[in-house]
Parts: sequence; C-alpha cells; structure tokens
Amino acid sequence: MPAPALVFVGFMGAGKSTAAREAAAVLDARLHDSDRLLEAEFGSTIEAFFDAHGEAAFREREEALVLRLLDAADGDVIALGGGTLASARVREALGRHLVVHVEVDLETAWTRAAGKGRPLARDRAVFEARYAERASTYRSVARATLPPADKKVGRRAARALRDLADAPAGTQLLWATAASGDYPVLVGRRLLGQVPWPLGGRRFVVSDANVGDLYAGLVGEVSGLIEIGAGEEHKTLATAERVWEALVEQGATRADHVVAVGGGVVGDLAGFCASAYQRGVPVIQVPTTVVAQVDSAYGGKTGVDLPTAKNYVGAYHQPSAVVVDVATLATLPPEEHAAGYAEVVKTALIAGGALWEQVASGVPVDDATILGCARTKLAVVREDERDGGRRQVLNLGHTVGHAIETVSGFARYRHGEAVGLGLLAALRLSGQEDLRAHVRDLLEGVGLPVELDPQLDAAEIVAATAKDKKRLGEHTPFVLVHGPGDVRHGAVVAPSDVLAAVAELHG
Repeated sequence: MPAPALVFVGFMGAGKSTAAREAAAVLDARLHDSDRLLEAEFGSTIEAFFDAHGEAAFREREEALVLRLLDAADGDVIALGGGTLASARVREALGRHLVVHVEVDLETAWTRAAGKGRPLARDRAVFEARYAERASTYRSVARATLPPADKKVGRRAARALRDLADAPAGTQLLWATAASGDYPVLVGRRLLGQVPWPLGGRRFVVSDANVGDLYAGLVGEVSGLIEIGAGEEHKTLATAERVWEALVEQGATRADHVVAVGGGVVGDLAGFCASAYQRGVPVIQVPTTVVAQVDSAYGGKTGVDLPTAKNYVGAYHQPSAVVVDVATLATLPPEEHAAGYAEVVKTALIAGGALWEQVASGVPVDDATILGCARTKLAVVREDERDGGRRQVLNLGHTVGHAIETVSGFARYRHGEAVGLGLLAALRLSGQEDLRAHVRDLLEGVGLPVELDPQLDAAEIVAATAKDKKRLGEHTPFVLVHGPGDVRHGAVVAPSDVLAAVAELHG
C-alpha cells in the first residue's frame, strides 16, 4: 500500500514551498510543488495564465494536476498552492495523506505576495477577505501546524511530521518555537504507549503519588521512577533536592532525559530539576491535568516555591516535546478538573475570537478547547519567551491569585481556584463589569469559588502582590482586560483600587 505523503498547505506567502523542500531533504523524499508543475504545464507563469484564461480555468487545471499528484504519491512531499483546498475533490483526496498547515500572519503574507506576480495579491481588500475565508479550511484538513518561523523550520520538524503518521488517528501536532529552541506538541487520545517516543536515550520519570501508578508505566521503557508528594506544598527546593539525589542514585546522565508525568506541580518541579541536573538535561512533559494541558506544560517556565513567594526559584527550560493525552483527564477528580477551568477562561480571554466564543458559551472543556488553548499559549511564547513584554499577558489573574496562594500557605486553594478569584479581581480593576459577571457565572457553574475565604485578610493579600515576579521597580504591574482578545500588560494600579477589588471577593 502506498505510504501517505506529507502535503504542505497554507495561504500565499506562508513559505510552503520552502518548508516542503527542507522536509524532503531530511526525509530523502521526492518533492513536488504544484505551482511549479502548473507553470511547466502551461508554458507560462501562473499570473499570465490567470490573465489570459481567468481563475475558473486555472482552478480546473490545478484540481486535475493535484488529484493526479495525490493519487500517485507514495511517501512523497508535496507543496500545494494557496487556493487548492477550495476544491472539495482535493479535500477528499487529502484523506489518506498527512496535511501540514504552514501558518502566516496577514501582514507578512501581504508583504511577501503583493507585487510578486501573484494575481490574487493585487487588491488588499480582496486579499484580506480570502485570508479570512481560507483559515478555517486549512485547519480543518491539517493534522500538523507549523507556525510562522524561519526558513529551516521544515527541516527541524521533518522527523516529527513523519512520525505523526504512526500516531493514533486524530493526533494533532503543533510545532512550538521559541528563541532558545523548538519542539513538537502532540495532542490526542490514547497517545501514551502508542505514539512514537520523540526523544532517544533512557527515560527517568518524575510523577506524584496520585498519578504515578496510573500513567508512569505508559511512557515506554522506563529506567527510573521518582515519585513526589501530591500538591503545591511539595513544590519546594527540598523536594527538588530529593529528585536530584534520586537521579544520581539511578545513574541518570546527560544522554538521558526526564519525563514529567502529572499536573502543573510535577511539570514545574521536574522541569526545574532537569534544567539544573548536570547543568541541564532534556525534559519531556506529559501533562495529565487540565491546568497543565492548557497552560503550564508549554513555554519552558520551571520552578519551585519559597515559603513566602510562589515560583520564586526557577529557570527557563524549554521541553524537548510535550505529549498531551487528553484521555488521562478521565481519571482526574472533578475538583481538579474544575480548577483547570480557570486557566481555560484566562486563555480564552487572551485569545478572543473563536476560542472565547466557545468557552463563553459554557460548553464543557473538550479536545478542541485544549488544542485552542495550547495554540494560544504557544503563539504568545513564540513572540516573547522570557517575559520581556507580550508573555506577561499570561499573568492575567495570577498577580492576585498567586498572592492568595501565598497568604493561605499554598494549602487553602488549588492553583486554578486562586487564579479564578484573581481573574475576578483583574476584571474589576479593568472596569469590565458585564464581562466580570459573565466570567463569575462561568466559574461558579463548574463549582469554582467566587468568594474569598473570610479568614484571609485582603490587606495581607495586597501586600503579597508586591512580591510578584514581574515587579521591576516601585509598582507591581497588572494585566488588565479591555475586551476578549484585547488583554494588556504593564498597567499601574493604585493599591487602594487593588484592595477594593480583593475586598469585594469577600462578598
């Protein structure tokens, strides 16, 4: 049976041809570019054929050529023109192949395409309309997504794309990029034990007492298992020291890697231990909670808490891969599932658009929601890996939320519960009364607390915000919401206003 092809699709100027060429070189596969083949068949440029015969005639010839390519492909690499997927027959023929969507932002696409012999890039308004129309089509057929990146991204992602063909049906691959490196994010069901493992070397699993028995044995051949206590109170330097000592005792070397199997606490602590052990070993994140699957597993922030401040000791250490098996959420206790919902709402507010509309409707968190949140987080980190600007929007709700956790000794509230309360405070500070009421209903609807424990002192919580890691000078910066999809960082807020917003949480 012929092997599926890697088929690169995307809008004009996305760099499909370049990505396909780089991938084909790594995989030693035959390369086909539909636009170049059409020009050879026409004996002229696409622009000249368009002008002489019109778009309808071009699409007819394009469809026929692409259908022949897809039918004959056997492990090939193919780059398709931006409008090819308008054909229902082409979309159907793509069914046996692995489709890779190469993303591009509108401004970059226009800069690359306008005035470059592209007949559909002459009118800006028409160009923008086609960009909007085609976006959902690309995503609907793709199993993998390459973000806007440098010209070599196809080369670096090639092997992960090839391995995706052997992953369980429905598995999606998001290629994560950051200044310090890039890595595959695999999202699907029943991945553990089924997906090709993305890294060589021996595997040393760090998990907690709740998750280890369930999933630690499903990541393939494990050379060592290190279990820590469950809960934020165990995310400490003392626990990290025990993990490091266990890695030494079990003989882990720099040729091996750490596998973090669990929620945000496990991911943060195991990632931190990996960043420092023998001055750095790889880590693969296997998140098993909603919080971790929508947020904390991505982006490379690792660390532990001090008794007086959350996440105060840590390092940026990007994972070598993230394997998101959504099926693991089936064993998550309801209260933990609910706690993760606060991060879903936060991420949707940052994203706006379709993700916010979905979450705002109150529908349960599903695979599409998790994938959408992952896309949002990865896009923010791609722009700003180390909190120099844009990434600070991910702190929405966390300034007050972290202060609540600190004041309550990391024992009264789960992280997501504290973030939910912090979201309500941030929306009050943003002057978004209607949106705050809506978010309050969403949080309350899944059983999250929307009022603060009366035994916690509002003034003490406000004082704790002064220890926020984002603080660089006299003021603690706040993240405020101007509307879904319009979240801004760096706002200076009067302490009296913060006190009023936190005090309001007492009900």
